[in-house]
Amino acid sequence: MLRAAGIDPVVRVSSVDEEALAASLPDRDPATLVTALARAKADAVAEAVREEFGDAVVVGCDSMLEHDGQVVGKPGSADVARTRWAAMAGSTGTLFTGHAVLRLAGGSSVDRAEAAQATVVRFGSPSERELEAYLATGEPLGVAGSFTLDGLGGWFMAGVDGDPSSVIGISLPLTRQLLADVGVSVVDLWTA
Repeated sequence: MLRAAGIDPVVRVSSVDEEALAASLPDRDPATLVTALARAKADAVAEAVREEFGDAVVVGCDSMLEHDGQVVGKPGSADVARTRWAAMAGSTGTLFTGHAVLRLAGGSSVDRAEAAQATVVRFGSPSERELEAYLATGEPLGVAGSFTLDGLGGWFMAGVDGDPSSVIGISLPLTRQLLADVGVSVVDLWTA
């Protein structure tokens, strides 16, 4: 998403224990949860980024789907994804994507901004054959809510109400605002 939008990011995967962090939060509403996870991920990689680059912007993101009053992350197995799709088919859910932006300068964190984006997703109704083929690809097993918009799962989505980029994993409009909040213009990050 960022490359298509003109930024060539250096990607670092954090080692944050998402389940442990989520369990430790007293307020588990979806927006708070994904923002806390995004913050933890950004903080976890900030030290290595600081040592490697000095001045940098670190963006952490996390997403979870709220459907029928339950908040779900990555299913991890085909059985869980199959059960989720049986419940989601033909209905709507809200995908919450948390964002945390850290600005590093001179080896120190100088500013931070964070927020969450909520986007309503409308699920289609894949046939049993289509769903089994989708599950067999493995794609829905490692993504929040067991679906993608920008991959094979896009065939089974009826639409989105809100920011489609947040469903793909990072809200470009929200990230632009958070960058501005820490004194960085997105156009200064564009590659030639």
